[in-house]
Amino acid sequence: MATSGDGMIESGIFESLQRKIDDDGAVKDIEPRSPSSQEPTPPDLQTALPSVVSSAQASIDKEVQTIHKLSETASKEPYYKFNYAWTRQIQDVCSSILLCGWLGGFGKGEAGQLLTIEDVGGVMGVPVNLKDRDAFNLTIEEYLQALISLLDELVARFARNSVTLGDYRRPQLIAQFIKEVHAGFQILNLKNDTLRKRSDGIKYRVKEVEDVVYDLR
Repeated sequence: MATSGDGMIESGIFESLQRKIDDDGAVKDIEPRSPSSQEPTPPDLQTALPSVVSSAQASIDKEVQTIHKLSETASKEPYYKFNYAWTRQIQDVCSSILLCGWLGGFGKGEAGQLLTIEDVGGVMGVPVNLKDRDAFNLTIEEYLQALISLLDELVARFARNSVTLGDYRRPQLIAQFIKEVHAGFQILNLKNDTLRKRSDGIKYRVKEVEDVVYDLR
């Protein structure tokens, strides 16, 4: 996966999202402690992770089957007239996919990778950011909402639980990832008020994970 410098996030991912947001806007205008000093990660934790990821992918596969049925039905009706009814559930599935991918699932292998919106759409088996027709699709807003939920999960549970389990490197991996995502969001010109307010809270996730890392020193 192409990355920028030593970063973990694919180079240009947020620039690409901003271009999509700009394109959408044009359409809508026309239409309506340091790791070296710590003990290594316990082998049992590293051994257990692939099994956990595999189980998560199996659960996601079942959710994807439900999405396919929904897509078949929803695409027969005006999409934006009814998508409010399921958008939260789609965000939840998207967040699960992002977390599984971050842990190394869906062929990523290495933890810390951010799945693009196209990656997530591929896992779901649905198109993304449709503009040429009114049909079921994964929207940029749903993807970004799910990404913010991923950050919440990484900080609230994963970073702290990793320390409890003796994995002192993972919180630093999470900290770097969240900082890169935060920087990426600064590029975006978000017009959705709810999404913009949630994205403003990412700076607090940065502070929280920095506190976790600081306590390790």
